[in-house]
Amino acid sequence: MAIISYITVIGLLIAFIVNSDKKNEFVKFHIGQSLRVWILAIALSIVLGFIASTMGMGFLRILQWAPWVLAVMGAINANNGKLEKLPIIGTIGE
Repeated sequence: MAIISYITVIGLLIAFIVNSDKKNEFVKFHIGQSLRVWILAIALSIVLGFIASTMGMGFLRILQWAPWVLAVMGAINANNGKLEKLPIIGTIGE
């Protein structure tokens, strides 16, 4: 379930629902990290879309790949059984 939480927002919802009964702390940690990744993805999409359309800085849209990189890093950590926080966003909201 920890790895599934990093596979889009739908995977996050599935992991959250399945873990709600079991209360697995490992999965809970990765659900929290994944939630941060997908909130960042949505926020970046909105902000960068606005900047690209109003200021003509379309080259900044490359930053929209950052959440995917973080999601892959989180999935690798989950696969390896690590409880490592993700860079930059791992401690937000604690």
